[in-house]
Amino acid sequence: MLYCDDQTYKDLEFDVIQSLLEGYCVSSGAKDIVLNIKPVSDKRSLKRYLLQADELLRIRSEGLPFPRIEFRELHAEIRLLGIKNSSLPVDGFLKIFQASTLVNDLIYFFNKCEEDYPQLNSLLSNVYYTKDITAAIERIIDTKGKVRDDASPELYSIRTELKSLEKQSNIAFDREMKKWVRKGYLSDTREAFFDERRYLAVISSYKRQIGGHISGSSKSGGVTYIEPEATIPINNEIDRLKDDERNEIIIILRKLTEELKSHLPLITEYQKLLVKFDFINAKTRLAIETGGFLPAISEAQGMDLIDAYHPVLRISNQRNGKKTVPQHITMDASKRILVISGPNAGGKSITLKTVGLLQLMLQCGLLVPVNPNSKMCFFKALLTDIGDNQSIENELSTYSYRLKRMKQFLDLANKNSLLLLDEFGTGSDPDLGGALAEVFFEQIYAKGSFGVITTHYGNIKLKADELANAVNGCMLFDTDTLSPLFKLSVGQPGSSFTFEVAQINGIPMELIRDAKSRLDGKKVKMDRLLNELQKEKSYLSKLNKEHIKAQQLAEEARIEFERYKAGYEDKLKQLRDRAGESGKLIILGKKMQSFIDKFKTRGKGKNLNADLLDEVKKYITVEKSKLEEIKNEERLKKESKKKKNKKPSQITVQYNQDKIKVGSSVKLIATKQKGLVEEIEGKEVTVTFGFVRMKVGLNLLMWVSD
Repeated sequence: MLYCDDQTYKDLEFDVIQSLLEGYCVSSGAKDIVLNIKPVSDKRSLKRYLLQADELLRIRSEGLPFPRIEFRELHAEIRLLGIKNSSLPVDGFLKIFQASTLVNDLIYFFNKCEEDYPQLNSLLSNVYYTKDITAAIERIIDTKGKVRDDASPELYSIRTELKSLEKQSNIAFDREMKKWVRKGYLSDTREAFFDERRYLAVISSYKRQIGGHISGSSKSGGVTYIEPEATIPINNEIDRLKDDERNEIIIILRKLTEELKSHLPLITEYQKLLVKFDFINAKTRLAIETGGFLPAISEAQGMDLIDAYHPVLRISNQRNGKKTVPQHITMDASKRILVISGPNAGGKSITLKTVGLLQLMLQCGLLVPVNPNSKMCFFKALLTDIGDNQSIENELSTYSYRLKRMKQFLDLANKNSLLLLDEFGTGSDPDLGGALAEVFFEQIYAKGSFGVITTHYGNIKLKADELANAVNGCMLFDTDTLSPLFKLSVGQPGSSFTFEVAQINGIPMELIRDAKSRLDGKKVKMDRLLNELQKEKSYLSKLNKEHIKAQQLAEEARIEFERYKAGYEDKLKQLRDRAGESGKLIILGKKMQSFIDKFKTRGKGKNLNADLLDEVKKYITVEKSKLEEIKNEERLKKESKKKKNKKPSQITVQYNQDKIKVGSSVKLIATKQKGLVEEIEGKEVTVTFGFVRMKVGLNLLMWVSD
């Protein structure tokens, strides 16, 4: 199980994720799971929970007609069904009906595609499809939640008589009301209802003129409510029949309860299954809101978070119409500790928290907001040191707390732990605290731990550069606009931009210059060099992007030119062919004219033109043989072209683009600039050229080596 103490949950604000998740739950059972959610101890179970959420996310994403997870829990109904001679209320039967219908719908859905969603389908192993429960309830209770008239012969007889008496009572009351309206004894409202009986609203000064039962009067006393004598006996009989109706309904519901008791084990499984689906559905809804996916799970320790977002920040920014900058964070055995530096308010802490929160979410079985091509692993310990965490009660200063926390880190650190330290080494004298922080850093490194550290200390940045399996990174800063870009760049430390940030916040330049004059010249020079280095890197990155874009445009223009050239050549060939055809027709026309000229119409003998006809026949035979030769040549050309099309293209063979894969060494065809392939998505390749990471079309690259 992932060791993760209360302070880590607090530092990473995991309670916000729990609150979001709880809001998506329908049942109190699923909400209880959310409130008590912890990292899953067993790897196999954790993978199963992640796959369940991933399968339901795929179902939702593909727009399949999946049943709506809406139900009411069955705790009270399950308890009553287990008691002898008990009777469920009508609402209890409706809840069971709803649950049975939903489970039947789930079974029907997964029967059609059980191979596509094996993890979700496996949850149905303890339930089965049946109409016995819903049919039994439908026989007694209608769609409006009322017991049917024909639920029993006795109930049918009682309700038939009730309807007849209610009709008689209304006729008698209406007759009485019309009579007293004509005499002007009734108020404007004419009547009132009490205990399901109709009463005349009589002006109090006339109440002695009307016989019947007085029920009361209005607050002002101006209106007296009287039940007419004509309806009293009928209404009394109605009350007796309603009492008989209630008793008969109790008998009917008790019988129905007894009938459902045989299904108690299945109904109990309904409750368990629907709570599970409710929780998985809540995880899926959270993933949809945050852009969550299931990354590839690696057995080797490390992570490759592509387009990683802090889920809470992303939701907040979406609601406020702001853009959230994703991060690409890679850690493996060769780069297991990442030291992030850069300006305050530049995104260092949120990047660190993103790594920690996504890891915690994953090991709690939740999908995380990263590109689906990302990779993550499971750690055995996740610890954080974020914020000052002063304690008045325990008389702890910031630095005292951090020292106690560091001791805990050193006790638990190993190759299966992930440590997150924000503002590493602060809280004490900069020189002394920095020295102690460097020692702690070396100890954590020696234990083989993975970690993300944010710091302003130069000695920590230098130590990260010296250690083989540590790497520096910085949050980028736009020196032209003096604003942070909130983008992580790995490979070099960053300047704190202390004076630039002060300038942004309106500190006068004379104070900033005074502050610079009080610093050690070497420190100022180093910070300036880092500043200029980052500037240069940003400039080179921009140039490289422009170069790649220009190269792509040039390649597109070349292809367009080749297309036009081929078109023009084709048209020229057509014109030449037509000219050739026209020349042939002219020659044929002249030949035919010569035959006509030689044709004799006058003379002796029957075969005046015999020699001419022989000459025509010979000419036709020669021309026909020429046509056959042309057809054969065209056929051979087509066959040759087909064979050529089957061969790989000359460019693909020449540049070995089919060999390019993740980890390959490649060059840009145009500039021969060498890089390393990090990722391939279709025809688009992500390549690292030195410190710059770019996306390039596959057709623009040549393979060098693996």
